[in-house]
Amino acid sequence: MSSYETGIVLNRENLAAWAAKVKSAGRTIAFTNGCFDIIHRGHLESLIQAASAADELVVALNSDNSVTDLKGPGRPILPENDRATLIAALRPVSAVTIFGEPTPLECILQIRPDVLVKGSEYNEQDIVGAREVKSWGGRIVRVPMVEGWSTSQIIAAIQNLN
Repeated sequence: MSSYETGIVLNRENLAAWAAKVKSAGRTIAFTNGCFDIIHRGHLESLIQAASAADELVVALNSDNSVTDLKGPGRPILPENDRATLIAALRPVSAVTIFGEPTPLECILQIRPDVLVKGSEYNEQDIVGAREVKSWGGRIVRVPMVEGWSTSQIIAAIQNLN
């Protein structure tokens, strides 16, 4: 578990201050992002792997509006504040922030993580922020997806119950 407060949801200003405190203590930060609409085992596994890449893990969560833009009408299932609270409560996560921009690039530039983590379904050249993170000496980690676990599959299974 982190030596700093864990399970915290921070606005962007407080996230920057938190990141500065972490870095001044000589600790490293991993960063990942996503919708995390319905939390499932695949999410947890990817967060565990992301957290193992650095001392602290920041998760940038898509806002409700950006989830709708990405996933379509009817999504998200859970509102952003509930999703943020759930993600922050997971042991691997040090801090959560919500972003409403089309990509998490502004969050990445703000905290300058040491490690940028995304799923292996993304090619490195397609990962938002990869070029920037590498430019300041950081690294990119691609974590494997857990087979059979996706929010879309869970929603489809629930809809098939009717």
